[in-house]
Amino acid sequence: MTPPLRRVLVVILLCSFVLIWPSLIRSQARDEERPGSTASTVYRRPLGNDPATLDPARVTDIYSRSVSQQIFDGLVQFDHTLTVVPALAAFWKASRDGLTWTFTLRTGVRFHHGREVEADDVVYSLSRLLDPKIASPAADHFMVIRGASEVREGKAKRLVGVTALDRHTVKLELVEASIPLVLILALGYAKIVPYDLVEQLGEAFGARPSGTGPFKFVSWDRGNEIVLAANREYFAGPPAIARLVYRIFRGEQLDEMYREFRQGDLEDTPVPTRDYARVVADERYRYVKRTLFSHRHYGFNTRMKPFDDRRVRQALLHAIDRAAIVHGVFLDRYVLAQGILPPGTQGFNPELRGYPYDPPRAQRLLAEAGYPNGKGIPSVSIWSSVKSDRIVREHEHVRRDLANVGIEAQFHYLTQWPTFLKGLEEGRFPVFLHAWFADLPDPDNFLYKLFHSRSSRNFFRYANATVDELLSRARNEQDLSRRVDLYRRAEQLILDDAPVIPFWHYTYERLFQPYVRSVEVNGLGDPYIPLRKIWLDRKR
Repeated sequence: MTPPLRRVLVVILLCSFVLIWPSLIRSQARDEERPGSTASTVYRRPLGNDPATLDPARVTDIYSRSVSQQIFDGLVQFDHTLTVVPALAAFWKASRDGLTWTFTLRTGVRFHHGREVEADDVVYSLSRLLDPKIASPAADHFMVIRGASEVREGKAKRLVGVTALDRHTVKLELVEASIPLVLILALGYAKIVPYDLVEQLGEAFGARPSGTGPFKFVSWDRGNEIVLAANREYFAGPPAIARLVYRIFRGEQLDEMYREFRQGDLEDTPVPTRDYARVVADERYRYVKRTLFSHRHYGFNTRMKPFDDRRVRQALLHAIDRAAIVHGVFLDRYVLAQGILPPGTQGFNPELRGYPYDPPRAQRLLAEAGYPNGKGIPSVSIWSSVKSDRIVREHEHVRRDLANVGIEAQFHYLTQWPTFLKGLEEGRFPVFLHAWFADLPDPDNFLYKLFHSRSSRNFFRYANATVDELLSRARNEQDLSRRVDLYRRAEQLILDDAPVIPFWHYTYERLFQPYVRSVEVNGLGDPYIPLRKIWLDRKR
């Protein structure tokens, strides 16, 4: 391993530690050995919206990831400390320059429909992530593989940099090694799918998935529930629960989730904001809290008037009292965001002060943009995929704050997530409420993924050639201090251009029934909980 790669790995381990230490867990996650048999147990958990798909290559939302993560395996995976550990690959080795990797698959592992996993499935699955017809949001991560550009441009169907050496051995060749390949392969997108079944079903595979994971797909009643069953032949041992039921609460109905949890109809639930302090202090339930790699914000479509003028965007940032909303509406349960990168991320700048609440400054900016006292500015349409009491209260605050500087705001709620996501991708919303949860514990996953002009997740339609150049350089910079400097400079330019109103960084908070055992949570949050390890001790 080269010295630069060692530096990157050290930083990743430090970031993992930072994510884990600020945790508050009222009970031990792995406090007891699970019993030998729990064949009849059912685990019920809420899902805040219908997933768009369960095909891992096409996943674009946390709801899809939460379910697909239990159905599929990759070559490797993250554990609860964000260390990369084996999954379908029993072991692997890398060349000293980090450009050639060889993975040896476990033998005898079968997809849920019965066929054994082979090296050809790996070649197909990784090639598919770059297929322009799939348009996977993970494609950017895999451009480091030799031949990726040709596949992405439709000039080739399979990656020349991924080859099956024999039935159970795969070689990957890279064109650069700025981030260790195993980190990328631990992403939720990089799951191994059966090439024959995917080719047969096409897009329908996302509604009838078959993987190798600890749970098998059983059924999906849209808007109601998704049911998975234990894979008793799972290579790491069968799950301790027989059935996993995701109950769907469209529009993140937190109060309703909590109500059903208290009735005993759910094994876990997000923490509701209503009566928050009382709820988290309730000793009857197990309360887990961890910091997360996340960013919640309002985005501007910078190609729509009047938001093509950065002075108007800056005016809205100064007009909204974000701190008052985080404190008064959400009881300080989240970390107020001054910039883009969350605390604990490589490149996080604690000196950033962002945009303070300053209505007079907002009015001056509007006047400079040709809208004195807001005169002449059209009504602002703000779209949200979530409608809850707290969100509505937040929007009332925003409405009043904007009215104070002469701007009328109208709020629209589209609580079917796939439809909302399509609107984002098509650029139909002038202003939108959005949250981003990192795939990788790395600043690139925020700054490049959200703000590079060529990124598919750049819903802001934001383009700044200097930002693009800084982010591209940072991706390939081996020196840690220079890499940090590049990301900080890019972040400051993005904030100056104001395509986004930073609101907060989420914390992971969840309540579990007192009989739930062996919960492991890492800094990437809920989708990465290994539910196969959970068992239920109902005797207590």
